[in-house]
Amino acid sequence: MRMMRNAHEVRRKINAMKSLPQLQLSLQFGDVPSIARHRKALPRHWVTRCIRNALQCDAEITVRIVNEEEGQYLNKTYRKKNYPTNVLTFDYEHKPKVIADLVLCAPVIAKEAKDQHKTLRDHYAHLLVHGTLHAQGWDHETSLADAHEMEALEIKILAVLIGVR
Repeated sequence: MRMMRNAHEVRRKINAMKSLPQLQLSLQFGDVPSIARHRKALPRHWVTRCIRNALQCDAEITVRIVNEEEGQYLNKTYRKKNYPTNVLTFDYEHKPKVIADLVLCAPVIAKEAKDQHKTLRDHYAHLLVHGTLHAQGWDHETSLADAHEMEALEIKILAVLIGVR
């Protein structure tokens, strides 16, 4: 009986993945301290699953994991904020296909995960979903209502993802 349930569960998961938007993913790791820890938290199939669950249409997305120096440089250059941040989203196109780069700063994310008592993998999942929503035009800084709506969507997506593990 256990084998049947597992086979059924595998088929269900495969069918659910087929109904999600398609993703062309480039996953890059910069010169990151403790890189093995971050690579372990971000296997390609998990990054793909996180992003696809947050997409509303097909996408081409590059995810780059960076150190504090690169994160600070990009944040200063593009947002005029002189500190590294957890995730930066560079969205180039929303329709008919999302084209974007997500830059995640590994040391910032590791510290936040520790401070928030989350696993590194779960915090990366949250920020991949968050960045993917930004890539589609969602913005939590425009109004409190938009922030609440975006957060509610993140919670819904993360509930699906965490249940899939």
